[in-house]
Amino acid sequence: MATIRIDPVTRIEGHARVILEMKDDGTVEYARLIVNELRGFERMLVGMEADRMPLVTARICGVCPVTHTLAAIQALEDAFRVAPPPAGKILRELLCMGQLVHSHALHLFALGGPDLFFGISGDPARRSIVGMVEAAPELAKKALRLRTLGQKVVEAVGGRGVHPVTVVIGGISFDLAADALASLRKQADEMLALARELVPLARDLLLRLVEREPNLLKLEVRAHDLGMVRGGKVSHLDGALRLVSPDGKVAEEFPAREYADRLVERSYAWSYMKPVFFKLGGKDALYRVGALARVNAADGMETPLAQAELEAFRKAHPAPCHLTIMHHWARIIELLWACEKAKLLLGDPALSGPARVPVQITAGRGVGCVEAPRGTLIHEYEVDAKGIVRAANLLVATQQNYAAINQSIEQAAQSYVAGKGDQAVLNALEFAIRCHDPCLSCATHALGQMPLEVEVRREGTLVRRFGREA
Repeated sequence: MATIRIDPVTRIEGHARVILEMKDDGTVEYARLIVNELRGFERMLVGMEADRMPLVTARICGVCPVTHTLAAIQALEDAFRVAPPPAGKILRELLCMGQLVHSHALHLFALGGPDLFFGISGDPARRSIVGMVEAAPELAKKALRLRTLGQKVVEAVGGRGVHPVTVVIGGISFDLAADALASLRKQADEMLALARELVPLARDLLLRLVEREPNLLKLEVRAHDLGMVRGGKVSHLDGALRLVSPDGKVAEEFPAREYADRLVERSYAWSYMKPVFFKLGGKDALYRVGALARVNAADGMETPLAQAELEAFRKAHPAPCHLTIMHHWARIIELLWACEKAKLLLGDPALSGPARVPVQITAGRGVGCVEAPRGTLIHEYEVDAKGIVRAANLLVATQQNYAAINQSIEQAAQSYVAGKGDQAVLNALEFAIRCHDPCLSCATHALGQMPLEVEVRREGTLVRRFGREA
């Protein structure tokens, strides 16, 4: 028996290590993504004023603070039985689209992009965004510009580029001025133009990588898919949660308020992150969330260019697709949709109305649900009559993908580790994890960072050690 450790995994949000337990015949006994970070936010929230939740929970993560803010607001509005006006809803959805553009562009061209561009066997010294800038400066420049434009939308609507401050109970804290609207429309036009140029390039990089690395087609996690739908189409901010079985049939569709009846958290003694399973037929069912799950669960996309891209995807990979690498193609579809959607939202005449309504604080329980770039995010609060949070629960995307990530690691090990060199071990395992784009700060709370190191042990005896700098 040999043990292989990778500590930490690179080019993901947060820090974790991987342990593979290898049998003497070279097969994998088990694979584990071990999270080194301690989760503590749920306890920290108890005793705080409820209206602080959107500001405090946004600090959980600097990559997807918008969705924490929006999920928190939705939960409080559910508890207080208040609904924002049309203009407030439109601005919130625009904020959500800005973050989606920022996050998917970041992953497709900076985190996962180097894998697509250089291949997973590429030199680690070049396989980074710096290497992409050197090898394809125009591509990198346009990709980073697209990411920046998404962040500018967040800044314009949220009041800050990171940790928005304008989302309040009852709507948005300001009415959109004419000059701000004109500026946002100009940015949306540029976003869509860049997306139309970059999407075919990203797709071609993905397909060429699959041709060069056919073993990637062995990374296939047959799981249920969970995603938000509105009128059967992909939605990120308003709708029902739909669960689709591994064979593509709709198993359940339910309001997020009923999540506790269906989703169950478990615990592992060896990790601070708790996996989540779907209670189905009296058993724990494996499921995934995120871009791939959303396009698998939905009937289609609500904008024409994204719908055409979805149809091309489904022609190549009939729904539901379970290939781990195709998380990337699903992000491509959603990136295009977010740019189209932003343009549509900015043309809605309801934006001229008031963006906020008065609120009366009462005791109650509320649930908010938003599709973060990485998947379904749920906030639940119990608030007393004085507006103080008495209980809180957060269910984040990476938790819900935890079991699927571990399966991907095991499959990557089986396909790449046996008989391969050290770099192949490091590259393949990290690649499998990055396809899921985990956000460990959301699922836990950061403590620190360690260099990347792999240890190979047999029956407790160190055989060799190798690694690379973090």
